[in-house]
Amino acid sequence: MDSKELKALWLSDLYRYSGDITLKSFVKCILLIPGFRYSFYMRSCSFLYKKNPLFTLFFIPFILLLMHCGRKYGISIPFKTEIGKGFYIGHFGTIVVSPLAVIGDNCNISQGVTIGVANRGKNKGYPSIGKNVYIGPGAKIFGSIKIGNNVAIGANCVVTKDVPDNAVVVGVPGKVISYEGSKGYVNHTEYPIYS
Repeated sequence: MDSKELKALWLSDLYRYSGDITLKSFVKCILLIPGFRYSFYMRSCSFLYKKNPLFTLFFIPFILLLMHCGRKYGISIPFKTEIGKGFYIGHFGTIVVSPLAVIGDNCNISQGVTIGVANRGKNKGYPSIGKNVYIGPGAKIFGSIKIGNNVAIGANCVVTKDVPDNAVVVGVPGKVISYEGSKGYVNHTEYPIYS
């Protein structure tokens, strides 16, 4: 990842929260929105970690800020987790994501969400989540499963099997109830062109 890619990730995340990418919106979001603040530090740590050892001096304060935000807001998303552009944390509190999970572009995560590893069974491994996915409050996603694009996962749903594109999944265990997808839940995805 180079600095242009990092800037594009920051701006895509900012646009998901505010609908624009102005300096005023950045200052407002970094000061007032815990989800944006966390993802800003997370993206920064990921960028600095992959750089040469000279960047270590910059990495240390960012990882400390990320750890502080994690404890304060109850968010545990490691900076090594592969997350696409336009990441949106709707509400903070008890969010846990495996560092091995893969999350696509424009994912919405709500409070109480767990995206975790299954250590045994036929789905041993970690989830892969597609683009434009809405994950409702309290939802749990476990194992080596694939969540398709444009999926909406309902509140408190437990997902342990693959989910096709455009599905709406609810219940314990999760079952597809329609194919209306995440439209209306995942907003501000048409990012301006960044220079």
